[in-house]
Amino acid sequence: MTTADDRTQIQTDLIDPARARALQAMLGDVPNLQSGDVLPPFAHHIYFWDAQPPDRLGRDGHPATGSGFIPDLGLPRRMWAAGKLVFHAPLLAGVRAERISRIEGITRKDGRSGPLAFVRVRHDIRQRQALALTEWQDLVYLPDGTDRPAPTFAPTDETTREAFAPDTTLLFRYSALTFNGHRIHYDEAYARDVEGYDGLVVHAPLLAHLLMELAQRQLGGLRQFSYRATAPLLHHEQAELCWRDGIVWVRAADGRQCMVAEAS
Repeated sequence: MTTADDRTQIQTDLIDPARARALQAMLGDVPNLQSGDVLPPFAHHIYFWDAQPPDRLGRDGHPATGSGFIPDLGLPRRMWAAGKLVFHAPLLAGVRAERISRIEGITRKDGRSGPLAFVRVRHDIRQRQALALTEWQDLVYLPDGTDRPAPTFAPTDETTREAFAPDTTLLFRYSALTFNGHRIHYDEAYARDVEGYDGLVVHAPLLAHLLMELAQRQLGGLRQFSYRATAPLLHHEQAELCWRDGIVWVRAADGRQCMVAEAS
């Protein structure tokens, strides 16, 4: 069920264990989650779908701005810039949950290639009348033809690193599990010819999910996690997930930093 006004959206969803097991299988883990088990720290992204009919989608496959929760900003391109999570209590599989989403702010700026709009959304997820998770998402909307900043090179002083090799099947399955229609993740011609990427783009939330799981293995649990996307990682690239002293990051094969995060 979904209800909404101009700045608030309320959704309820049954945290289906079968969907959580599909996420585990997609990531190469044993698909063993059952009702009552604690979800992985970013698995709530496969729930609370915003399913819209085709005539309410934008050219990029997302729900069109102005037709629902996000207002019309007059800018056709969307990027996931950053996020922060505060974990209050475990989120359990098999239990109905409610997500209250609010637009906390919209900021317009002029960049080197034209106008930009930054949207901050806060999500509070409750289960059994208790707050389980608070998440902030920072989205940026851009005009066509926007130049990308020069990449930042990632640190090389990690104490732990894990290889990550995305492919088109992984991107398709994550798009399906999250009901994410953004064409940069599965339509290579669109990603290249319309949005100017050199391949399909790995989802920022997928990278954040992988970094959270790495941080959780190092810390034994998470209280907070904040992350920032710094460069796109493409489907044909190799990468490494790196950890040192509470900082985690994604380093592409050419050394550029694709995401950086802080965990506690």
